[in-house]
Amino acid sequence: MILQPLVDIAAICAAKNVTEFVVSSGSRCAPLTLALVRHTAIRTRTISDERAAAFVALGMAQMSGNVVGLVCTSGSAVLNYAPAISEAFYQQIPLLVITADRPPEWIEQQDGQTIQQQEVYGKHVKASYQLPADYTHPDAVQFINRVLNEAINLAQVYPCGPVHVNVPIREPFYPEENEIMQFDAQPRVIEEISHSASLPRPAYMNLANEWLTFSRKMLVVGQVTPDLELRNALYACCLYNQMPLVADLISNMHQAENAIDAHDLFLMTTDEQTKKDLQPDLLVTVGNSVLSKNLKTFLRKYKPKQHWHVQKAGKVADPFGTLTRIIRTEPAEFFTKLGEQGYFEFMNQQPNAFAEAWLAQQQNARERFVDFFKNTAHFTEFGALRHVMQALPDDSHLHLANSMSVRYANFLSLEKNKKIGVWSNRGTSGIDGCTATAVGAALQTEKIVTLITGDVAFFYDRNGLWHNYLPNNLRIVLINNRGGAIFKMIDGPARQPEADEYFQTRQQLTAERTCADAQILYHKAENDAELKAVLETFFAASEQAKLLEISSYTEVNAAFFREMKKQFV
Repeated sequence: MILQPLVDIAAICAAKNVTEFVVSSGSRCAPLTLALVRHTAIRTRTISDERAAAFVALGMAQMSGNVVGLVCTSGSAVLNYAPAISEAFYQQIPLLVITADRPPEWIEQQDGQTIQQQEVYGKHVKASYQLPADYTHPDAVQFINRVLNEAINLAQVYPCGPVHVNVPIREPFYPEENEIMQFDAQPRVIEEISHSASLPRPAYMNLANEWLTFSRKMLVVGQVTPDLELRNALYACCLYNQMPLVADLISNMHQAENAIDAHDLFLMTTDEQTKKDLQPDLLVTVGNSVLSKNLKTFLRKYKPKQHWHVQKAGKVADPFGTLTRIIRTEPAEFFTKLGEQGYFEFMNQQPNAFAEAWLAQQQNARERFVDFFKNTAHFTEFGALRHVMQALPDDSHLHLANSMSVRYANFLSLEKNKKIGVWSNRGTSGIDGCTATAVGAALQTEKIVTLITGDVAFFYDRNGLWHNYLPNNLRIVLINNRGGAIFKMIDGPARQPEADEYFQTRQQLTAERTCADAQILYHKAENDAELKAVLETFFAASEQAKLLEISSYTEVNAAFFREMKKQFV
């Protein structure tokens, strides 16, 4: 039979512009799946592996900025959403997670595919809602409408995030042969209008009085999505106030002139005087997580006198243990005003020695980094990725898997003139779902989306390719060093005799058969000549996704990485 309140869920989602859903097959979720599939305004994709499905949805929402829906059946399927949901929570990505469930009277009664699903995601969702099991009473129908409206509104109110709706469904729930599914063309929609938090002028002036007392000001930008307005505001603020703009690659500040992006290199130094010369009095931060461990270590030891963080709403982290003030306002507006000449009647006309010290370190580090690569004859994964990143097409997107891929890329950075959006799952920083996330992103854009990943992350997430929706604009660059090479580069595990088996977890797979199964065009490179030949056409338009597998050797890479670090310690 048709359960009309569940059909109405699809109508409410469509009316509130939640029109992209990733569903996983199952019987208990059939009423929800059928309603979504049959609604003409909603696009659905089915991905059997729930963990991969959730990361694909995360990538779609991450790229589009819109709420993307998930639907799965009951039982362990629900738990498989958890890694992507936690990533979405910490990365502030809007997901509407709808899980089908058994009715309450059958929970813990040895009924199949039954677990405790209420609030199953704990503190990793913005809210968790439980629908009634009875869909006949008018109050229940009204309640379902209100909950769906509230859940969608909450998912997209800053800070965005995942919201869970658990739906107990009693049998029978498949439509009868002659039943016709009808959608309400005008369901009740509860609209929520938000406004930008703006500080009044007196508040700015109070900040200005303190601002002027600091001569060693520094701005650190954590992970943010590509945002031209924010980037321009931050650059103008730092330019006018003569303060260093320190930004990891995942901050998407690489196009800002004079941005400090080599800090991960020169902050490796053990020279105490150099670090004291770089110590700020006032640290100003914006954005989410900071990737560079060297920067975090530096700021935790060489603490500023004050640390201001600008964020309009939500919980604020204190990653350096230095936070002294939270400024609740729109960051782009705040930094635009700080960069407007005359707003605070700044008199900083003389060159700022503190800013110049950071810029000098930046220039010196980049020159030494380039020279180091010139003087090596070995084929290494670090050097190979340098060629890949230089070959990335303009106006494209780059996804970075966790472990060494994102670290290598942060050392290398991108050319200033390239318009490339940079993405990475740095909410929880897990390797699970990196491939699926990039797939989801590629489904939401016609631009080339390139994933740089390692073999452990890639093979762990092969089910991210196990579906019928692989976009032809997807490019995967796989560094295969036959294991988790990062554990050969970290001093602790590298010294242990058990490192090869229990940390590095050696493996002998290649991606060739995976590509054949998924109908991905496969390329490989084992030396510089092969790599350069492949890169000549790798990013060209194609009717299929492409993968480039770069073979490398852990011991050579680890030695190369250690030598590189010696240039800066």
